[in-house]
Formats: sequence, structure tokens, C-alpha cells
Amino acid sequence: MRPLWVVGDIHGAYDKVRALLLRAGLIDFSDRWTGGDAHLVFLGDYVDRGPNGVGVIRLIRNLESQARDAGGLVSALLGNHEVMFLAALVFRQGDPHDRLGFREYWLDNGGQPRDADQLEPSEMGWLSERPAMLRVGEWLLVHADSTVYLKMGSTIDDVNASVKAVMAHPNPDDWGVFMNAFTERFVFVLGGGEAKARRMLDTFGGARIVHGHTPVYILLDEHLHGPTLGAGAPIPYAGRLCLAVDSGMAYREDAGFIVRLDPDGLADVVPFPSGASLY
Repeated sequence: MRPLWVVGDIHGAYDKVRALLLRAGLIDFSDRWTGGDAHLVFLGDYVDRGPNGVGVIRLIRNLESQARDAGGLVSALLGNHEVMFLAALVFRQGDPHDRLGFREYWLDNGGQPRDADQLEPSEMGWLSERPAMLRVGEWLLVHADSTVYLKMGSTIDDVNASVKAVMAHPNPDDWGVFMNAFTERFVFVLGGGEAKARRMLDTFGGARIVHGHTPVYILLDEHLHGPTLGAGAPIPYAGRLCLAVDSGMAYREDAGFIVRLDPDGLADVVPFPSGASLY
């Protein structure tokens, strides 16, 4: 089985994710793929908050083609911030279709006008076609710790087709409903969380869910009190049915990690080195 690497929310932290991929041996100093036959999965939220979301998008797209040529694979899922970003671009401010205030909502949630100015049409198309979920062996990979996916279909293909249908048609009401639903979080850690995780797995397959969306330190601070692996590492919870991998790399200077998974669980964590500087 090929090595499986997973990257949580990047939020424009281009230099940091590049450093992490380099430390993991997946790219070289020229940003060329060196991961061989590995499968690298990005869980969404490439833009907003950080300074270079477009740079992150371009890095991932380049690695997609390079990995494919080398016998590897790069997959990139849709995050809720991609939906906000695209809504701000599709429903332009002042357009009557922007009656829901998509641009202001995006800006209020860390939207970076520089990303909107630099994004090319092909990149906008690529973002709108991202799948919402993916299963690799025993791992069900999604962006959010949410059951929103269950409302979109009963198979992975159905969910991805439903999401693409929304993204392909500029209906502001449909976009607004999806955007609001996609902000849900903490579903698998609140009351009945383990049962909800099992329902997700029973519906879509796999033995465990790996997700981003909610930074590990927030999950720890608000819900997972007591001994844990710490905010600098992924957190298994909900009877170990879920693994949270949003490292908060755009929120804290020394935060950031990527993980390697195997069929039995967490195989390796590559952290951003404490005290390191990107500049």
C-alpha cells in the first residue's frame, strides 16, 4: 500500500506548508515532487487568514501533475473557506445576486483581497471542482468535523456530485444554504458524537474519519480536557473513530504539522520545528 500523507488547513501559510512538505521528503528545494508513489491529501481551506492562498493553490496544482508523472498521487478536497472565497468572486459586490452579502462574509472570515486579485480563471475552475470527501483504505477523509455530508448523499460519489452541482450553478440561495451548513463543527465530540461518527462510517465506508476544519488546540481547549497528545500533534477522539489534523498553522507562529497514516492508525507526524523561522 502506498504511503498516505495528510495535510490539514493551510489558510495561506504557503511558506510553512512548503517547509513541512520539504521536511517530510515529499518535495525538494525547487518544489519538485520527491514523494515517489506516495498519496498526499490536502483537506481544504487553502485560502483566507494567511498571506498567500493563491501560492498554496498553485503549489498543490503543480504537485498534482508532478506526482502523477512519478507514480504518486495528490488529492485536494474542498474546504468551507474555498466556498466562501468562490462565493465572493461569483456573486460580486453590488451585483443583485449578492443580496446575501457573500463578499462581506468572506472578508469578515479572513478573506484576503490579494488572493482575489491574483486568482486566474483556471484556478477558480479548479477550486470549484474539488471533491468534498474521499476514502483511502480504512480512512474516510473530509474537511469538516460535521455531518453535513450526510445531507448531500448516501455515497461518496453522490456527495461529491451534489456539491459540484451547487458550485456549478450561481444560485445564491443554494450557495448560502451550503455555506452555512459547512460551518458546522464539533459534531463528533458533543453528545452522541461517537454514534454520529459511526453513522458517517457506516454510510460512506472506512473505519476512521480524518478531518481538519477545527484546530486541534481549539478542540482541546473547549472539549477534550485532560491528558492528550498535545496541540502540536493530531488528536484521536470519539472512541478513536476520529482524528483531528488541523494544526492551526496560520494561527500560531510555531504551529504546524503533517501526518502519515497507515491502515492501523497514525504512523508519523512531521512538525514545524519549534523556534524555526521561515524568513
